[in-house]
Amino acid sequence: MAAKNILITGASSGIGAALARVYAAQGNRLVLWGRNEDSLAATAAVCRARGAAVETSCFDLTDFDRLIQALEATDTEKPLDLVIFNAGLGGSMPRDRVAQNAHAAEKMAGVNFTVPVVGANLMAERMAQRGRGRIVLIGSVAAFFPLPMAPLYSASKAGLVLFAEALRLRLRKSGVGVTMVSPGFVDTPMSRGLKEPRLFLITADAAAAIIARKLERGARHIVIPWQFALICIAAKLIPRPIVRAVLSRY
Repeated sequence: MAAKNILITGASSGIGAALARVYAAQGNRLVLWGRNEDSLAATAAVCRARGAAVETSCFDLTDFDRLIQALEATDTEKPLDLVIFNAGLGGSMPRDRVAQNAHAAEKMAGVNFTVPVVGANLMAERMAQRGRGRIVLIGSVAAFFPLPMAPLYSASKAGLVLFAEALRLRLRKSGVGVTMVSPGFVDTPMSRGLKEPRLFLITADAAAAIIARKLERGARHIVIPWQFALICIAAKLIPRPIVRAVLSRY
């Protein structure tokens, strides 16, 4: 396999860190961004031990001027072959709140939707000029359900699904691939804070291995684990009033 230049956001822990470990191989250059400096350094150390060249950076991705400058500088230094926008914020709302705190909502919307959209647009332009590359957006199966316990989370991930499809159509003749990843419950620090049952739970390492394998095949949409792929298909066949009635109980 040819050496690759890869950028992963949200690489401090969870799926991002697991993907970094999967791609840590001799010759690969990994650019890892995360919000926890100590955790990011630990991930980087493992990846270097496996032979990869690693660069790390910790900053607020919702500082969009800095985000754009960092992406441009990284891609200019060595053109990126694969960019994985994995960083995200999650969590369900407390039962005693009617709506999400406005400042928390602004932050979640920014990290979950605006950051990957801004980044993907920038990288799409640059990759298209080279005629190669792949952009990966990490969403959630929550995108396919109107979750009353997490309205903004499910909405931000639903927006990514439509954006990925539209961007893929836009880039169809450019040589640039766009992949949407929709994980179910993965054993990460984010999911461990959930009060709801974590059905069909898989480890971050298992999820990353599946994602990397399917990316190599050029997959357009990856739903993991496989049980959730079936659930998402079934949900499209169930009348929406029934879906709303079931979810409203939560």
